[in-house]
Amino acid sequence: MENKKKFIIILSIIFFILIIFIFCYFYMVKNLKTGNNKNSQEIVDSILNLKTYDAIIEVTVKSDKTENRYVIKQKYKDENENFQEVLEPENIKGVKITKINGSLKMENTRLNLISVFENYSYLSENDLDLSSFIKDYKENISSKNKEDEEKIIMETYNKNDSNIKKELYINKKTGKPEKIEINNTNKKIAVYILYREINLNEN
Repeated sequence: MENKKKFIIILSIIFFILIIFIFCYFYMVKNLKTGNNKNSQEIVDSILNLKTYDAIIEVTVKSDKTENRYVIKQKYKDENENFQEVLEPENIKGVKITKINGSLKMENTRLNLISVFENYSYLSENDLDLSSFIKDYKENISSKNKEDEEKIIMETYNKNDSNIKKELYINKKTGKPEKIEINNTNKKIAVYILYREINLNEN
């Protein structure tokens, strides 16, 4: 009888410890999948399912003969509506570029917008948008990603020109984009987009 009581007590203790272990395990797993602890595939998926974002980007466009640099404020609402405003350089500061339902509108009454198109052609290109990268990545069967200890690198090509390679670098700790590198081997142009600030909305 005494042995039976001891057995029941020991069994109860083991059962109690097991319950605590199971609870702690699932609690830790849940925490690992939230905040800054997402695994690599979850980070990639969250970028691909991005709904809206706000960003300030620093863009450098290099070719054989020229190099242009500018800072742009971006606001992406959805595929039918997004907005950009040039913050630098001073000579085109304030130029606003709005895309709504496929139409492009550039405005700034104090500037000659024709010269803006000629000298800063990439301002009106979709390639500067994170959404453009996401679209190309989804539609290109050769898209892939790789990673090191600190970054995830998503790689794809422009859907209309296979000579244009795009690489998106994502910080694994924050889950946020750090930069995009675009190389056009045909025209020998390289575009570097550095994200100074970015706020992502996956909902």
